[in-house]
Amino acid sequence: MDFHMGPALLFCPADRPERFAGALAKADAVILDLEDAVLPAAKAQARQNLMDADLDPARVIVRVNDPASVAFPLDLEAISRTPYRTVMVAKAEDAATLDAFGDEYRVIALCETARGVLNAGEIAAHPRVTALMWGAEDLVASIGGLASRFPDGRYRDVARHARASVLIAAAAHGKAAIDAVHLDIDDEQGLADEAADAVASGFRATACIHPKQVPAIRAAYRPDAATIEWARAVLSAAEHERGVFRFEGRMVDEPVLRHARAVIERGQVG
Repeated sequence: MDFHMGPALLFCPADRPERFAGALAKADAVILDLEDAVLPAAKAQARQNLMDADLDPARVIVRVNDPASVAFPLDLEAISRTPYRTVMVAKAEDAATLDAFGDEYRVIALCETARGVLNAGEIAAHPRVTALMWGAEDLVASIGGLASRFPDGRYRDVARHARASVLIAAAAHGKAAIDAVHLDIDDEQGLADEAADAVASGFRATACIHPKQVPAIRAAYRPDAATIEWARAVLSAAEHERGVFRFEGRMVDEPVLRHARAVIERGQVG
């Protein structure tokens, strides 16, 4: 999976350039947003802010407007004048629209409409796509719903279905999956639980909307010392075994070893 950023990806409106450096300093990567976070009247200035920014290109993602919008070609023109080559495409629905990006771009396709979720497999198969992300609010709005969550904060079934569909589509094509934002900024326990579930389910990162959410996401994705020690030990034991073997009272086969390798990888990132 060609995704080398850390687990906490922080959105920052591209019309607020005074926040760019701070957002990048507080998270593993910053998503400079040209789409929903920016009013139509401010989009031109947001693009100029993007071109004027001096940030580490390896840790910057630019979210562009959806390919069907009049803003999309203007966003692409602005990005071409910058060193930033990781792009998040809002409301991705048709893999063919991603042909607009040259070989030098890495695309994160945001599947956040009914059509986008249904086409997630085709989108994930596109050679420019590095990762898929899903979004609950736009998805529910696209099918005429009123809320993606129950009053207690749990996702409704339609949102959970979309989340799982995008995760599986990404994995089927060897791409990373990014979990959606937790909109309730003050719900720290809810975010921690959701991030822990994302890790256990196989997501590679979680997006967020406020710097105070970063520590909980990082903590969820960072395995504890005991888990890292177990992973190292079982991988070491596997070097002297053939096929299935017993380790600390548990049967170990290739899926368990893959899990151990993933733990080591997350420990290195964290």
